[in-house]
Amino acid sequence: MRKIISLICILLPILTYAGGTAHADELVVRENAPDQYVVVKGDTLWDISHKFFKDPWKWPQIWGLNKDTIKDPHWIYPGNVVYLDPNTKTLHIGEKPKSPDTPAGEVALVPDLPQSTEQTTVTDSKIQKLSPKMRVVSGDNDAITSIPSSVISAFLAKPLVIESDEIEGAPTLIGSIENRTLLSFGDTAFATGMPDDKGPLWQLYRPGRALIDPDTDETLGYEVIYLGDASVQKHDEITTLKITKSVLDIQKGDNFIQSAVGLSNNYIPRSPEGKIQAKVISIYGGFDQGGQNAVITLNKGQRDGLENGHVLALYKESELSKHKGEKYKLPALRYGLVFVFRTFDKVSYALVMQVQRTVQLLDSVETP
Repeated sequence: MRKIISLICILLPILTYAGGTAHADELVVRENAPDQYVVVKGDTLWDISHKFFKDPWKWPQIWGLNKDTIKDPHWIYPGNVVYLDPNTKTLHIGEKPKSPDTPAGEVALVPDLPQSTEQTTVTDSKIQKLSPKMRVVSGDNDAITSIPSSVISAFLAKPLVIESDEIEGAPTLIGSIENRTLLSFGDTAFATGMPDDKGPLWQLYRPGRALIDPDTDETLGYEVIYLGDASVQKHDEITTLKITKSVLDIQKGDNFIQSAVGLSNNYIPRSPEGKIQAKVISIYGGFDQGGQNAVITLNKGQRDGLENGHVLALYKESELSKHKGEKYKLPALRYGLVFVFRTFDKVSYALVMQVQRTVQLLDSVETP
């Protein structure tokens, strides 16, 4: 009997932990979740998921997606009807899931067919015939995005971070017509080190403050001060360019980087497969704290396994508390979620999606 009791004592914590893990991974449907929802322009993948589930970032589970589908999310458009299957706790588009209590064969749906001059006669009363109709096929540009495009589009169209070795070998502005000190839109600029196989479109930047890893003191890169755009007019040992856009004054010594084009803002929200532990090392705009829709910089990037679309949880670092002469380390407080939308080798940029308190520098970010 003692051996049995001892075995139970050993196995009980293990079984309890396993059960807790399964419960944590379970999809929880919101109490006020609708049976169906019609997608409208301006919706995001995050918004739709949040209408049905408490964890809007669990898209692979919610839709039953595989890894290939996750990387190509252009398949939800305005006008689509999203249905909730309460039995499997999954979402479907275009067809309401059948209830398990519905007798097989009670209703059969005949799919849309091309117009025909032949008369179709339906004799089975259990057959419901759908009338032919025009079907509009949407392009990828009409597909809804993962998170609000208006918030992050500017961060996808300009340089954000540059590494030390990239600065050293970057094309450099060395002069202008009439030796002007400051350049702006429409001016002609001359540069050295400009490769002739990278295309004509370039962006101008000035290295900003260094991004230092708070855990290792490694210099992860430098924030970029975006200055404007330029177009190559003539390639040579000294290349001639035309300034096509200027947001700040441009001057000698400023650098060029190839234009950031073709970056997508449409990634399926999902949790990283591995354990990620990062910290907030910068809040865009030079602030010490931020709220919802703030853009933050993390000290982890592609080399650490972060990908666009990863969702991470925000934590307030644990604090020490004294009670009756004893010191206690309080548990870290989870208070929000962030969505990673642009990754570099050593750092990443994320959008604060949900937050219950202000985000502060050096707050922790982890796999939820």
